Amino acid sequence: MLRRFASFHVASSCSVLLFAFLPAALHAQNRDEYARAPKPRSDVTIFSPLDLPTPNRMRTASGAPGPDYWQQRVDYRIDARLDPAERRLTGSEHVTYHNNSPDALDFLWVHLEQNILRKDSIGSSIGGGDAIGGESDHTEGVVLSRVAAAGAPLPYKVYDTLMRVDLPQPLRAGAQIELQIDWSTEIPKHIFRRYGTLEVTKGTIWELAQWFPAVAVYDDVRGWNTLPYVGTGEFYTNFGNVDLAITVPRDHLVVASGVLQNASEVLTTTQQERLAAARTSRDTVMIRGKDEVGDPTTRPAGEGPLTWRFRAENVRTVAFASSEAFILDAASTGDALVQSAYSEDSLPVWAKSTQMLRTAIEGYGKRWFPYPYPVATNVGGVEGGMEYPMIIFCSGMNKNSAPGLYGVTTHEIGHNWFPMLVNTDERRYAWMDEGFNTFINKYSTQDWFPKSKPPKPSGFAAMMRSPGVPIVTNADRLTGMQLGMLQYEKTGVGLMILREYVLGPERFDDAFRTYIRRWAFKSPQPADFFRTMEDVAGMDLAWFWRGWFLEDAMLDQAVDGVQQPNDKRGARITIVNKERQVMPLTFRATFEDGTTEVRRLPVEIWHQSDKVSVTLEGRGKVTEVRIDPDQMLPDVVRKNNLWTAPE
Repeated sequence: MLRRFASFHVASSCSVLLFAFLPAALHAQNRDEYARAPKPRSDVTIFSPLDLPTPNRMRTASGAPGPDYWQQRVDYRIDARLDPAERRLTGSEHVTYHNNSPDALDFLWVHLEQNILRKDSIGSSIGGGDAIGGESDHTEGVVLSRVAAAGAPLPYKVYDTLMRVDLPQPLRAGAQIELQIDWSTEIPKHIFRRYGTLEVTKGTIWELAQWFPAVAVYDDVRGWNTLPYVGTGEFYTNFGNVDLAITVPRDHLVVASGVLQNASEVLTTTQQERLAAARTSRDTVMIRGKDEVGDPTTRPAGEGPLTWRFRAENVRTVAFASSEAFILDAASTGDALVQSAYSEDSLPVWAKSTQMLRTAIEGYGKRWFPYPYPVATNVGGVEGGMEYPMIIFCSGMNKNSAPGLYGVTTHEIGHNWFPMLVNTDERRYAWMDEGFNTFINKYSTQDWFPKSKPPKPSGFAAMMRSPGVPIVTNADRLTGMQLGMLQYEKTGVGLMILREYVLGPERFDDAFRTYIRRWAFKSPQPADFFRTMEDVAGMDLAWFWRGWFLEDAMLDQAVDGVQQPNDKRGARITIVNKERQVMPLTFRATFEDGTTEVRRLPVEIWHQSDKVSVTLEGRGKVTEVRIDPDQMLPDVVRKNNLWTAPE
């Protein structure tokens, strides 16, 4: 998701803008809060081993899934009908729940996320709307008309955004159960985030997401994951196959998660031919152009609504968009169909969307892991930036800025790696999807803008000054500003430092790719990530995980003094580490004759002391010492990084 801060957006293309704004806001906070924040135990140093869960046959000490790893699976057949006049979505779903756990289950928990729009929901009651991005119109939420198995009604209870369905008998390990859930929900005109409607010149764009009852995750760590949906934390769901049938007015075009199954029924012969051409073309092919929108000959002949059928395999959810105003174009990566659906109001920049999407996908596939799905669709609608498997929503109101559109496009499609492929718990660990995605975005920008470079980490020192709030804080307990600063940018910058400064690209990339490969279509916990990175990189990184992720430690390396050379020894430079966070030390000394020397010392120099002295033999008088000359570290007091000899 693209987080909003007033008029600011967090994405790779606008990080500098965001953090130009952050320092003033952060300095306005009372710095005494930092002093009052809980401090680490006195017997725990920055280098102490992490207190991680005990390894077992589910999750091993190497960070890899063990031989007994299991996860539940849920398959859906969903028939949905969109009634634009009534602003109502009606659905009937057949749910097949596979109990792959070793436990017998007496009941199932089901997410009813549309219940957040109820006036009495938790999400409507907290934070004055800030946590969920603003106020919304209230609705009845999910109106249930049937919950049944084998034709017999099942007892159920609804608590806020969750429903507990009691089973007629325990679902034994290895067994499965089939449920039928019928429901409807209103689509209000004013919705806080993630989906909704946008009025455009030739119609309305409908974006539907987090819209159907979905069985909650039951895992080996917490059993049933039943955190309510309050808006900030996104979702954590099961993998499965989804057969989706969406009935809409005949003049609409529909795009969705999954592969279109009945093109001959919902597209004209000309559109089918164009779509076939797009599947083998790197250049954008127009499926329905601007001048064709509204022309009845661009829709199949007949009366009444049409049903569009899609199949999505191995996905954690599905979303769709529908409109009579859609322009549709497409191209191919060679492995996936890439397409964009938008209105003429989004031109001219949205004409580049499909190529932007193709470029981002190919870059991520080359650097990290192949794109895992056969389709990718970008929709220009009301949502500023949100991601789902195979489909992303980006602002259709962004019609002039190529950097803005590429920034949000590469961010949202990047989520198809984190968390659509590597399935993390976004309610508890938003940093494992938003932060990892922010990290890969920083390199993707160069794919579309070759002359651009990732921002220097030194420019992000302000994010270190969030008193008492570590990255691992539950997303729903953070303000919007804290969420963006910690879960997005601090995580992203931290991984960039780990890659560029601590481990080096080769070592980091091997470990990061292994993490993705090990946990593709599985559900890792934070300890699995920490352990995998250390296992493959071959380095104890407890100091990095503790200071950067688990605590709110700050970094301040400073030149403490310089003793000039004498007859017995060369110049002696003393540097101190003034805060709890540690990093390898790099400094550059400049000598009287204009020559320089760069020294790099490992993080282990801080094991015994916060002060280190280095003697530079045979080089003469030093005129300047500069710590972190390449600005790779977010040092909170950069003025003490520089020492100059008195005149």
